[in-house]
Amino acid sequence: MSTDYQRARAALGRRLRELRVESPHGRLTGTDLAQRLGWSQSKVSKLENGRQTPTDQDLRAWTEAVGQPAVFPELRSRLKGFESHIRSWRRRLAAGHAPVQEEWNTLMGETRTLHVWDNFAVNGMLQTADYARNLFERYAEFRSTPRDSEDAVRARMKRQEWLYQPGKQLKALIWEGALRAQTCPPEVLAAQLDRLLGLVGMDTVQLGIVPLDATLRLPPGNGFWILDDRLVTVEDWHAALWLDDAETIALYRRVWGTFAEAAVYGPEAQQVIARVRRSIRV
Repeated sequence: MSTDYQRARAALGRRLRELRVESPHGRLTGTDLAQRLGWSQSKVSKLENGRQTPTDQDLRAWTEAVGQPAVFPELRSRLKGFESHIRSWRRRLAAGHAPVQEEWNTLMGETRTLHVWDNFAVNGMLQTADYARNLFERYAEFRSTPRDSEDAVRARMKRQEWLYQPGKQLKALIWEGALRAQTCPPEVLAAQLDRLLGLVGMDTVQLGIVPLDATLRLPPGNGFWILDDRLVTVEDWHAALWLDDAETIALYRRVWGTFAEAAVYGPEAQQVIARVRRSIRV
């Protein structure tokens, strides 16, 4: 499934190829250009085929190597246009939640390691069906979007099969406040917490809980996902941001690391979850 972001990157790649082929230095092959730049031929191929996001420095070097430095501002403008790609919820949810969940299933199929920070709800990869259903229904009511909660739940539960695939790793950090948020009936929240208790120690899941009284180097901020080292998604009320430039990804990894330092794991995480579980009156 091609996203707007991927299509924009592919279009930039085609423009780069066009500049190489039409170089005033004569038609350059990918190998020729790689030699001029001191790059691997595979990097040139990935950039031209939209499989890698170039940096500003890459674009400047490319335009100079093909003898068209005046094109750099155009390329840089294209790059900035999709480095911080805003995907509005109004547009994305026009057909309901299920298509968005299916898109995430595709993204996760291409992902080996997922780092997440959740400060408002239990992460979707760890949710029970009832917990997910309540969230979908509340968001659908709030946004007046199509009511397709059952299809959305099935898609989200399908995505959780990822957790049982060898070579996958979910590194999830959840703020204790998210565990206490009663956005669903008490019995649903209790069952969700029971599921989390059972996930502690799972081979493919590293679950850290940040207690409410933990010392934080940064405020909790927004929740975010880091897919390998190729994409960060950040959710806000109006839109989700899809960020793919290396500098931004590194920034979010640093943010994740600060919360990881404040988290507790293993038996200590179970103690925090169990404490919240005991506070729920079912």
